Amino acid sequence: MTSERFAALPKPPYYAVIFSSQRNAHGEADYHAAADALFAIVQDQPGFLGVESTRDGDGFGITVAYFDSEENIRRWRNEATHAATRERGKREWYEHFEVRVAKVERAYGGPHNEAVAATADPATAAPAAG
Repeated sequence: MTSERFAALPKPPYYAVIFSSQRNAHGEADYHAAADALFAIVQDQPGFLGVESTRDGDGFGITVAYFDSEENIRRWRNEATHAATRERGKREWYEHFEVRVAKVERAYGGPHNEAVAATADPATAAPAAG
């Protein structure tokens, strides 16, 4: 994964694929190798905009992958390596997971985050705290 924690995204609308998961204690090295491989592949997928991911010490993680369209989400879902790795994850790496797909209509950030502020729509941003 990259050292950047926040994805640099365009102005909405775009789509978020939210993957929440609870890891088990099996295959840690294989899991990380597969995650790194998928990250390299998704960057070349049509419509991929960025990703944000975190996992706590108990193995609960959330990864949000951003795409420009539902069609490109489907393409990524059907990509051969991704599909095979997903099936392996179900068998070997996860106690439980949830996938949610959402359309992002508004986005804003702060404080003093120029990368996010540059992509936010000022008409829909939250008012500054006073």
